[in-house]
Amino acid sequence: MNPWLPTSPCTPLTCAGHDGRTRGRAAAVVLLLAGCAFILAGVLGAPFVLLLGSVRRERLIRLWAYGVVRAFGIRVRVIGTPGAGAPGTLVVANHISWLDIPLVAAVFPGRMLAKSEIRNWPLLGRLAVVGGTLFVERERFRALPTTVRDIAATLRGGSRVVAFPEGTTWCGRGGGRFGPAVFQAAIDANATIQPVRITYRTAPPRSTVTAGRTGPAVAARAAGGGGRSPGHERAAPAEHTAPAGAAAFVGDDPLIASLWRVVTAAGLIAEIRVLPQIPAGDCPDRRTLARLAQTAVANDSANRSPESVHH
Repeated sequence: MNPWLPTSPCTPLTCAGHDGRTRGRAAAVVLLLAGCAFILAGVLGAPFVLLLGSVRRERLIRLWAYGVVRAFGIRVRVIGTPGAGAPGTLVVANHISWLDIPLVAAVFPGRMLAKSEIRNWPLLGRLAVVGGTLFVERERFRALPTTVRDIAATLRGGSRVVAFPEGTTWCGRGGGRFGPAVFQAAIDANATIQPVRITYRTAPPRSTVTAGRTGPAVAARAAGGGGRSPGHERAAPAEHTAPAGAAAFVGDDPLIASLWRVVTAAGLIAEIRVLPQIPAGDCPDRRTLARLAQTAVANDSANRSPESVHH
């Protein structure tokens, strides 16, 4: 492995556990098959969806992406109002799991920036290729300027680009530094940065009374383009829930092991928080812009050192 590539102290053994309720084998198998069926439907339907107009295409992608997360047995909560978003927006998020991709797409569908190894993943790899993913050759630093130019051209063309600037996955109890390269593309294209924070939590006790948006809000926005949904769910305050390690896809974890961990862990909630936008033109350089976005995305636990959260 190239020593200059981003690394994380997270490992499947230390970070990917689940202490909450679990599902039986039969129920987990059903969810696994349902989730894979949704992904397969996306692979088969993608060429036809690309023929649709931009508005209908985006609605279908949002519905499909939301369906993928739900099919694997995970509830979705959106905090904040996504809005329509300006053309050429760069969406940046922290990176915890393969689930991050459909979760973000359920709110902000766009062209994903991903490592080239994803091309070889079963089902997901084919879907990434058909969906116009921008692949990064992480081992070839000489290819980086070309990648930055491609991202900038995509943003200038009015497409939304989704990136995970940490460059690798973390378990959710801490985070890595945002790499500046993708932010250079945003500066070159004079794009707007849309930071979002991803959190996976265990299900809160049913007796709590704090209100929060849930999955139906995503589906309503997907179908209606941003309208308020009547769907609400009682949810525990954040301090009464724990990060859901079962969702973490870290280290050398095999994909199939991660899939099985997700479907056997009952009561998982995927939370995506929409944060205030940052105009790239307001920052003097890419490193400053990267730090601003990283600070916006970081939560209290991510502000601690990696050693303190992985001890």
